[in-house]
Amino acid sequence: MSENGGVEDEESNKSKLKTSTIPHTKDTQIHDSNFSPSNLSSLNLQQITNKSCSHGFHKIFSRKLDRKLLQNMAREWIKSPINILLFIWIICVTISGAILFLVMTGMLNHLLPQKHQRETWFEVNNQILNALFTLICLYHHPHRLHNLILLLKWKPQDVLILRKLYSKNGTHKPHERAHMAVVISLLNLNCFAQYALCGLNVGYTRSKRPAIGVAITIAVAIAAPVTAAVYTILSPLGKIHSSDTSPDEESQIESTFSFSETNPKWSGTPLDIWDDISVTYLSLFCGFCVFGWNMERLGFGNMYVHTATFLLFCFAPFLVFSMAASNVGSEIVREVLGMIGVVLCVFGLLYGGFWRIQMRKRYNLPATGCFGKPDVSDCVSWLFCCWCSLAQEVRTANLYEIVEENGRENREGDLCLRGREAILEPPFGCFVNREGGEEDI
Repeated sequence: MSENGGVEDEESNKSKLKTSTIPHTKDTQIHDSNFSPSNLSSLNLQQITNKSCSHGFHKIFSRKLDRKLLQNMAREWIKSPINILLFIWIICVTISGAILFLVMTGMLNHLLPQKHQRETWFEVNNQILNALFTLICLYHHPHRLHNLILLLKWKPQDVLILRKLYSKNGTHKPHERAHMAVVISLLNLNCFAQYALCGLNVGYTRSKRPAIGVAITIAVAIAAPVTAAVYTILSPLGKIHSSDTSPDEESQIESTFSFSETNPKWSGTPLDIWDDISVTYLSLFCGFCVFGWNMERLGFGNMYVHTATFLLFCFAPFLVFSMAASNVGSEIVREVLGMIGVVLCVFGLLYGGFWRIQMRKRYNLPATGCFGKPDVSDCVSWLFCCWCSLAQEVRTANLYEIVEENGRENREGDLCLRGREAILEPPFGCFVNREGGEEDI
């Protein structure tokens, strides 16, 4: 009896403990006038969301940055001559923009107590920013105009090029031509708005410059590329659809092109200009046209785009900075801006050095130079002897043939790509014996 009574007492005590603890919160919630099943579910959902968010943030911020990986990525990025120029451009924009902001907000009044000093600093930095953004639009505009022409032509090969640029994964999208037209139009609008802003800054002094025109052009120049980027992401161009793949076109691309490895050599050295004196004269007197023609036949893009871009790299900085200096009162500042334009024109030759690097890597040409780093050697070669380097590249392309995968013969130096790569093979007029000497076929 006592044992049974003890068991019953323990069970009753447990039940009392349960009713005094867990249902206590239930009672408070039930007696609450605002209690409802929907409130209970929302409370639980909010608790789960808060826990998941806090866990997610903790997971993100608790990760350790891989400094070695970031350093390696930065080193690889800075090796490209184009990225070096872009990095310098970003630094100049940041410094000039910061000075302009400090002058506008009055933070430099103690250093520039007089009004004419502040106006001079404002105008100088305003013109520098105007020149830098105009240059970046000039460099991009040939490519954007070329893409617009491809959009209007809309041939199968043109469509593939545009898909690689604007379509996610380079695949077909619904109504892709209309969506690409919106993006390309906005990017070209960005260039024209910047040109209009440059005209206002150059054509008017600060006191006579129309504020409404400046505000409109700045707004359009900023809003156009931002809208294009957002539209690319939100439109079908930036999404994956079930009908993305086009089997016929994709199989055509894969079956048409392939890559084979060879070991070609440069045609002499850059100083061997007498090997083909006609190429040397053409490189000297028609260098920009020869450069664009050589890039197109080697498969690096449109001839006219390369020619126009190279011209802009070599002449636009001096013209833009000279125009920007016209509204600056100080003679010393005008001379400095002019010298900056000249220096940038000289460094514009790195455009040729960049494509020389691409040519060497694509066609497996041997690295040359005594600097220990082939990319630096290629850039130095273009900086100090651009015509000689161009002549060597043209002679090398003339020395070898590029053959299609099906073995069809081409004219000497003409381009037949094999996928993303191409190969250089000896001309069919002679057979080059690898052990030495030549044998006629």
